Amino acid sequence: MAIVPHVSPARWQARIYPGDLSQMSTVRADLRADLAGFGEDLAEAAVLCGSEIVANAIEHSRSGAPDGRVLRALFAPQPGVLRLVVVDDGTRESSPEIPDRSAGEWLSAERGRGLLLVDVLAARWGTYPVVPFPFCSDLGTAVWAEFALGGGDR
Repeated sequence: MAIVPHVSPARWQARIYPGDLSQMSTVRADLRADLAGFGEDLAEAAVLCGSEIVANAIEHSRSGAPDGRVLRALFAPQPGVLRLVVVDDGTRESSPEIPDRSAGEWLSAERGRGLLLVDVLAARWGTYPVVPFPFCSDLGTAVWAEFALGGGDR
C-alpha cells in the first residue's frame, strides 16, 4: 500500500502572481489559456471562480501586502475532475467563508459574493491550511474548487 495516494501528474505548471489586484486580467487570461480545449462553460466557470478566489486572497490575506504573492494551480486529482487551487501568503483577517446574511442583507450588500459564486459554479469547494498544525495556521490557506469534466472535454 502506498503512503501517498495516487494523484495524476500535473498537466499545468503552477503560476505565481504578485498580490496586487491589477494582476487580475493576467490571472484570467492565464486560466483561459490553460483551459484551452476544454468546454466553454467549464472554462468560464473556472475562470470566474479562480478570479474570485485570487481576489479574495489578495484582499483578505497577507498576499495583498507589498511583497505578497498568490499561487494558482490546476490538476486532475482523479479522472473526470478538474481541481483549481489558490494558495495565499497567510491569514490577515479571517478564514475564507460565505458570509451569513439574510435575504434582505444580500440584496443590499455591496461585497461578499465571491465565494457564493464559487459555491454555485463549482461541483465542490473548500479550504485547508497549507501546513496542518495549529501553531502554523497563519502560514497560508489553500482554497480549492472542483469542476466535473464532461465527455466532450479534454
